[in-house]
Amino acid sequence: MNRLFLIVALALTTLAARAQDFNKFFADSTLRIDYIFSGNSTEQHIAVDELSRIPRWYGKRQRLGEVPVEGNGQITVRDHHSHEVIYRNSFSTLFQEWLTYPEAKTQTKSFENVFLVPFPKDTVDITIDLRNNRRQVTTSLTHTVVPGDILIRRIGEKGVTPYITLQQARDTTHCIHIAYIAEGYTEQEMPQFIADCDTAMNALFAHEPFKSLRDRFNIIAVEAPSHDSGTSIPSQGIWKNTALHSNFDTFYSERYLTTLHLKDLHNWLAGTPYEHIIVLVNTDQYGGGGIYNSYNLSMTHHRAFKPVVVHEFGHSFAGLGDEYAYDVEQIPMYPHDVEPWEPNLTTLVDFHNKWENLIEKGTKLPTPEPKDLDTPKANMKKWKVGAYEPAGYSMHGVYRGFPDCRMRTNQNPVFCPVCRQAITRMIDFYTVPAK
Repeated sequence: MNRLFLIVALALTTLAARAQDFNKFFADSTLRIDYIFSGNSTEQHIAVDELSRIPRWYGKRQRLGEVPVEGNGQITVRDHHSHEVIYRNSFSTLFQEWLTYPEAKTQTKSFENVFLVPFPKDTVDITIDLRNNRRQVTTSLTHTVVPGDILIRRIGEKGVTPYITLQQARDTTHCIHIAYIAEGYTEQEMPQFIADCDTAMNALFAHEPFKSLRDRFNIIAVEAPSHDSGTSIPSQGIWKNTALHSNFDTFYSERYLTTLHLKDLHNWLAGTPYEHIIVLVNTDQYGGGGIYNSYNLSMTHHRAFKPVVVHEFGHSFAGLGDEYAYDVEQIPMYPHDVEPWEPNLTTLVDFHNKWENLIEKGTKLPTPEPKDLDTPKANMKKWKVGAYEPAGYSMHGVYRGFPDCRMRTNQNPVFCPVCRQAITRMIDFYTVPAK
């Protein structure tokens, strides 16, 4: 009886979240919350750093209490008086990734994190929680925000970074806002940045389902100038003064190109129409990174620029996991007895909610890998959706849905059927008006 009551209560909560009126709870502005995440592999802490108000809100205005995927953490806004959930979003962070590295066992570090929620009309309680790779909450913080607080800083009202609209959505009230932002481009190099934005945008919309749903995206290019051209490469002793202070060698991984300066990133973007962020880095060295609902960052002048920027957007926008593996897995990201939340990975622990609908009857699970993987263009039409090893950095026990995919190799020219389904669902979540 208790279990039945819980199921009914959750269903009613979901229906209420879908039916919520954005204008009842929120103004057409953004509340930016800066947090500091700190700790090590055994103990983590969350602290509020600063609150800011930005004109206009460019995130979702429907399905306010729902998340399309679970993520490695969630931020939840509740009405202070009724305790009703009025907004929720999910995310991943570099801090949580760092916790899986050996350094986190002996060192304690802090990381900047920035989250955007619609600006409340009345007092709210905001809870932010972080989860481990077993999908368990490891630390949580709840704090109260009073919208009339005089210490909420107003930003983005003047001195907005110059930007160019690359594409306007067909319906700007139900669309996905993407901002390309320059990193390592000087003032004189901004024409090159705009050209690189066009290249990245055309690469993305050459892929389904983005190609068919292109008119649901509003895209800008934000011209954040850097003092120096390029980016920092610590392993070569190169340190540059750039707008976002990006660098290779993140977590001592040579190709991992990121920025830890999220406050600077969002300061440059304040006042522009953005939610999802693609950072283009002016370098010809191979590298990039993508963190779900945080940002996608890619080099621009390497021959693999196009597949990499699209691959990383698969991470940052759709929450897709990597479908490749290492011969020796240094970091066990996916316990084999826990179902990953990423929509394109499975351990077969709870496969029913993944891509079971795409599998032909009689397909063996796990599915034997075809022998023609080296020639994807010629053979992908013969391939079948199944559950293939390896995936998720693990040689065994974690499965992908298709022999090859943009989330597996740079050579494969398309997203596989499983990833296309996941991306379509994500786009629909943001853009299809709730019934």
